[in-house]
Amino acid sequence: QVQLVESGGGLVQPGGSLRVSCTASGVLSSRNAMGWYRQAPGKQREMVATITGGGTFTNYADSVKGRFTISRDNSKNTVSLQMNSLKPEDTAVYYCMMTVWAQAVPQNYWGQGTQVTVSS
Repeated sequence: QVQLVESGGGLVQPGGSLRVSCTASGVLSSRNAMGWYRQAPGKQREMVATITGGGTFTNYADSVKGRFTISRDNSKNTVSLQMNSLKPEDTAVYYCMMTVWAQAVPQNYWGQGTQVTVSS
């Protein structure tokens, strides 16, 4: 059974940095694309950053380009999101997501989320 567990959220001042991580179990993560999504109060969940299974290709939302960096360590089954120059509008619950392909059908798995609050 696939499980994703996030860690590293918290409270940070505007302009500060924070790193959130996600550890996967029950699946070999190197075969699967992973990503970070976020959901602010009253808003829909949105993609923040994604990374391919081998880590070669990444994709970012325009709002975080140049500030956030997604990376993965397949030896530890982890994916991380380094967030720099944080803004109050980055405040949200951040979710880790993994896409697992089974018999040509994609299945998305989600973590429980970790709160990131940017406030002075």
